[in-house]
Amino acid sequence: MNKKVLVIHQGGALIVNTLTNLMKDAGIEVRHAAPETDRIKAAAEGVELVIMVTGIYVLESLEISIFLRNLCQEDHKQLCLVGSGDEIATVKKNIPREIILKEFVRPFNIRNVAEEICALFRDGEAQTEEKQILLVDDDVMFLQTMQNWLRDSYKVSATKSGMQAITYLASNKPDLILLDYDMPVTSGPQVLEMIRSESATASIPVIFLTGRNDRESVMKVMSLKPNGYLLKSQSKENIIASVDRFFEKGEWDHS
Repeated sequence: MNKKVLVIHQGGALIVNTLTNLMKDAGIEVRHAAPETDRIKAAAEGVELVIMVTGIYVLESLEISIFLRNLCQEDHKQLCLVGSGDEIATVKKNIPREIILKEFVRPFNIRNVAEEICALFRDGEAQTEEKQILLVDDDVMFLQTMQNWLRDSYKVSATKSGMQAITYLASNKPDLILLDYDMPVTSGPQVLEMIRSESATASIPVIFLTGRNDRESVMKVMSLKPNGYLLKSQSKENIIASVDRFFEKGEWDHS
């Protein structure tokens, strides 16, 4: 995790100032934005962690919560919530659980909050050797399921379309891409072709995700020469075992 944080707040100067100073002392770059979509978007560039200091604004409008949900999903950001129980509960109605990294509910000691947030960065540095997997699939429910299955052992990012994946790969190099074969607009084969055509990404292993297991479909998938294929219908245990074996052996095991 890079050492950049975006703090979204409206008021709450004492909490925000104390939190900001403590994070800066820990070597973290802190940016600020009012709860307005254009300001958040401008300040969020290159930031992996967003801290939302809730206030009356989250009760008055759903716009910011929905905007943050989309921003975090599309740009692979995580969110910490700081505020009252009612305000945090309102935000959580519109933001999936897997995006929310931590919740800090009043009353709290702001120094303890700062220490826990700083610890997230220390933990992230300790885990830099984890294998990184990029999931690419237009089925959001399937993406969430796969993320939950793999996240205990791997650092998992997800994109909902082929072009989002290409954008992600412009600044990231995962150890493995799990790519849906059947996607609208830009299909899995088209994405594979773009990945293989660029020297920066050509060596990244790509495993196709497919729901079709008849011989003809499998032969069609493999004719494109990915590093392998994975049936979506398999159990959690089989999928995890297949990915584990890939990293252990350096090649795909179809058994």
